[in-house]
Order: sequence, then structure tokens, then C-alpha cells
Amino acid sequence: MTSAATSAPFTPFSGPFAIGTFSAPGESRFPGLVAPDGQVLDLRTALGEPALTTLALLERWEGELPRLHTLAEDPTRDWRPLADLSVHAPVEPRQIFQSGANYRQHVIDLAVAHRAPDAPGTVEEARAEVAAVMDKRAAEDLPYVFIGLPTSISGPYDDVVLPAGAQKPDWELELAAVISRPAYRVTVEEALEYVAGYTIANDLTDRATVFRRDMPPIGTDWLRSKNAPGFTPLGPWIVPADSIADPSDLQVTLKLNGETMQDESTKDMIFGVARLVSYISQTARLLPGDLVLTGSPAGNGIHWGRLLRDGDVMDGSVTGLGAQRTRCVAEEAR
Repeated sequence: MTSAATSAPFTPFSGPFAIGTFSAPGESRFPGLVAPDGQVLDLRTALGEPALTTLALLERWEGELPRLHTLAEDPTRDWRPLADLSVHAPVEPRQIFQSGANYRQHVIDLAVAHRAPDAPGTVEEARAEVAAVMDKRAAEDLPYVFIGLPTSISGPYDDVVLPAGAQKPDWELELAAVISRPAYRVTVEEALEYVAGYTIANDLTDRATVFRRDMPPIGTDWLRSKNAPGFTPLGPWIVPADSIADPSDLQVTLKLNGETMQDESTKDMIFGVARLVSYISQTARLLPGDLVLTGSPAGNGIHWGRLLRDGDVMDGSVTGLGAQRTRCVAEEAR
């Protein structure tokens, strides 16, 4: 995880509090409780644990949740202005599970964008064919999930370094679920009980390296295309699940240099949070603090024919979760 972080204007969220990770000049990082007015409470002091981390808090999330609600309503505590603090990624996950091809319109757009010039049939026929494949996937309950590296995580206001070798860097703003307790082989019906809260992730991708052209039968190469250092800006906050009424009805919006590029509801997801968590848990054991990225909606750079460049500024927001702002910096320009 990158060590850089910057303070930023407070971005509101749903509910009575959120959780973040902060630092002040000369101090180590600490988990903080964020109030709706933008004040921050150092949970190390409030809970009497000098070594407390956000991950450790999530490991006992259910037991601490009532105490967090009480602290959020206590004006006598030593609240600190957010403007005095640097904001980091809200959690350092041990595992990152990423869902691909999970927004209907996004998958259709990508299929058309990657369509060979000499492919048979019309664009409309290609769209209909992809839609039929997605309907089959949904009916057979087969999400597409792959693994990301924790070292790709960066803060919600950190610069994004575009690797010199990345020919087609692209944005992918997503809703991310944060796991609260170990989950293994859980049902769809109980899956949301294992979600502590939600945050924002921008799952950047180098479109030029997604597919292995030297070995087409192997398919996608997610290591090269998605896991550069800092390629997953995260945060700013973890908003508790009980403050988000319906994760399948949130607006995901990304602006590039002030122009809206992505603006879609999570209603367009093929597989919702519960289905993704359950599906992943059938194979892997999810751990507290793990991230489940739910896929990105339509409106990526490959669709617009406009990829990320040095100096670009991305503003990403999800309903009730605040907003992040990241500036792109070319590796050779540093």
C-alpha cells in the first residue's frame, strides 16, 4: 500500500458514523470514527487500545458496533477536525476478490469495443448474443471472480501512478463490500450478515494487457492489467451496512476532469452483493477486512475512446459512501 496520503474536503455519507484510517504529522496511522459533521474520533484512545488498527476493529465488528454507535453520540470526546488529518485507504485487506463482467450494459459495451473488425454479423447482433450469454450466467448462478493484490490499494486522495508500460489505463469505479467475520460456504440468504459495511473502489485496468495475445487459450491476465502499485484507490470511508438500506440501489458515478463518464445504478448488476459473497465463500474462506469488489458499470474509457493520461483527475462517488478524488501522474514524469 502506498504511503502517500492527503487531507481533502469532507464528503458526507449515510448514517450516524463511518470508519476511516487517518494520520497526523509525526503520528502513526489510526482507525477513526467519522461523525456526520466531519469530526474524527481516534478509536485507539476512545477504546483504550493504543495499538488498535481498522483491521483489528473489523475482526470483532459485531461486538464493537453498539459501542461505536454510543461513541458517535458523545460530544464530550476528543474530536479532531478532518482538515488536520491525512486520509488513507480505510482498511488494509488480506484478500481482494474482484468481480468481472457483472454489469449488463458494461459487458455489452466491452464486447462491442473488443470486437474484431472482420467479425461476422452486425453490432446489434453482437449485443444480442452477449445479452443471451449473461442471461444464461445469471440463471446458472455463475459469477466471474478473480483475485487482486493488497499492494494495489491506495488512498482515496492519493495520486495514481500510470506505469510507463501501461498503454491503455482505464477507470472502473465500483461498490466494494467489506467483510466482518470469516465466511466459508455461506448461503445467499445469510451472506449479508458477513458484511461489515461498504466503501468505494476504483479498480483501474490496463486494457492493453487484459488478454494474453501470445497464448489466447489461457485468456485474461489480471496480474499485469490490474495489480500495479496504487491501481486500486479505496475509500474514503467504510459506511456500516446498517446505514445502507439497499446496496442494489446505489448510484455509481465517475467524472473525468469534471465530465461525467460513469453514472449507473447498482440495479444493473447481474449478481448482487449477497450472491457474490456466497459464491466466493464456496471456494475461499473470506476473512475480516477482505474486500469484495462488485464490478464496474458502463462508461469506461474503452467505451468512450478516451483512456487515462498524465494530469487527469478522477472524481468517484457512490450513494451514501462519500467521494474520492485522484490525480493521474505518468511514471516517467515523477
